[in-house]
Amino acid sequence: MSETTLNETKLPNRIYRAVVMRTERLTEGMMRIVLGGPDLATFISTGIGDEYIRLFLPERGETIPVYPHPEGDYWEYTADQVAGPMRTYTIRSVDPQAGEISVDFVVHPGGIAADWALSVETGSEVGFNTPTGLYELPADATWQVLLADATGLPAAARLLEDVPAGTPTTAILEVSGPDHEQALELGNETRVRWLHGGNGYSPSRLAQVLREMDLPEGPGYIWVAGEARVTREARRYLRRERKLPVTSFKVVGYWTDKAEDWNERYEALGEDFKKWLEELWSADKDPEIIQDEVADAFDAHGL
Repeated sequence: MSETTLNETKLPNRIYRAVVMRTERLTEGMMRIVLGGPDLATFISTGIGDEYIRLFLPERGETIPVYPHPEGDYWEYTADQVAGPMRTYTIRSVDPQAGEISVDFVVHPGGIAADWALSVETGSEVGFNTPTGLYELPADATWQVLLADATGLPAAARLLEDVPAGTPTTAILEVSGPDHEQALELGNETRVRWLHGGNGYSPSRLAQVLREMDLPEGPGYIWVAGEARVTREARRYLRRERKLPVTSFKVVGYWTDKAEDWNERYEALGEDFKKWLEELWSADKDPEIIQDEVADAFDAHGL
């Protein structure tokens, strides 16, 4: 098992077959699953704190998932396979010596991945693909701010553990309540402020807190992870109101509140809207401009 810390390094496309080694209930709302097994002896990490993987989960009641095979930059299933559930998660930690990785799951009633994490037994299998990292601290950054809800907490916690020397870091972490807070490893240059609320139980305050912050002077970096509408609002503020260069922030939507309602509204927009989106994403345009146009369209349609 090894890792690289270069964002520009392209890792080989693989599907890993992992075994559940042990589980740990971290808080009322978070479960840790430690994965290992022979396949992870050759696992390559990006070394980036918010690296994410696609987890190929077993169907309910099963212990072995349907494994796809690598194809180009993605994966495919054979004609006789029926794809099982797949979800995206960040890697909380990597232990190269033990050949293990840990993945923290927000657990809530009814979620396929959450139900799996709550009931999975040692020895069960799960698949995942090659990790990808998004966080990219500029070389000249003299400070950074991390904002995340519960879904982004595992990545934020790992980023806090890896803060470069000389980079004062503030983390704003929003969880449902005090019993969802975690003891985090903090250095002399890191501090954490906990918010209570959001996470599907009440309106998130992350974007509001970001807007109210007095950001330090000099070049810095802002990383935001959470619910899709909240992160769109945060990105709009940083890009359009603060007019920050795109290299100075990374904003990622990890989940969508009331996803079933969202899907119904999206489907109701019809094929013309879907075709417009498809053509927009494939257009020869600055990706940041494309994101602006998509965000405006989603907001206009209440998505």
